[in-house]
Amino acid sequence: MNIKKIACVAAVCGCVSLATAANEVAEAEKGEVEEAPIVSAEFGLQFDSKYMTYGVIDGKDPILTPSAQLTFFDWAYVGVESIFDLTKGNGKRGDYGNRAGKWTTLDAIVGLSHEFELTDGIGLSVDFNYIYEYLRRHRYHNTSGADKDMGDTQYLNLELGLTGLWLEPTLGIERDLMADDGTYVNLELAHTFALIGDEEDPTLSFTPSVAQGFGNTQRTRGYDLAADHGGLMDTTIKGEFEWAVCDHVALTAYIAYSDYWFDSKLRDGARAYNGAWGSSCDHSWTFYGGVGVTVSF
Repeated sequence: MNIKKIACVAAVCGCVSLATAANEVAEAEKGEVEEAPIVSAEFGLQFDSKYMTYGVIDGKDPILTPSAQLTFFDWAYVGVESIFDLTKGNGKRGDYGNRAGKWTTLDAIVGLSHEFELTDGIGLSVDFNYIYEYLRRHRYHNTSGADKDMGDTQYLNLELGLTGLWLEPTLGIERDLMADDGTYVNLELAHTFALIGDEEDPTLSFTPSVAQGFGNTQRTRGYDLAADHGGLMDTTIKGEFEWAVCDHVALTAYIAYSDYWFDSKLRDGARAYNGAWGSSCDHSWTFYGGVGVTVSF
């Protein structure tokens, strides 16, 4: 091998060595970036045009919901959130009273959440939590005419979702431990379109979804929808935009439609429940929307 060839081989080897070293440094840096922090924090503020629960109207006027959450080792988390009424309108239901500009519920949350990799690109997200919901005290007259205080509620929630699919399913199960002893199940199918940016990490995305709820007899009875049976409850069609302003700030906006399509008796119950807010709400269907901001560290 002559000197020119030796020099050429040496140059190539040097380039390969430099490229390999650079790749190793990049991989190491990438690993450091992707490593889950010991503690992370998230703060949110959500505005909703109506206070919706199980596809029926719990408040016909807008609400504001601030929230905060701490996550440890990307597994365990604790959080708190509260609902604030913005007008006097939601006080028309005697159970809640006039709380314009005041908080109505305060939730303390503790849970476990993680995403497990099943195959390349497909994951299983699991979220299990316990919620204690404290209701602001307000005495009201119940149907028998006696004075009664609104009581607190406790919930157990389990959410399972498949990620990485074109159509991602999410199954949510809620168990009410105090107020109604009811169980509510919701199955949602959603797909996220990247409008700006790449598919993996878009700057602006749009997610359409459709969801169907099911409640047992205790759940439907607790909302005066039906006293003698459970069944298919709310069907919800929703579209949501998300804009990742930067690594730590995201803005969201959504519009949704809910109705009781499949059970005529529950549909009549939903119409009556909504109608208690006045003639403008005297139907089983509802359009609503909202905007929110999330800040994470």
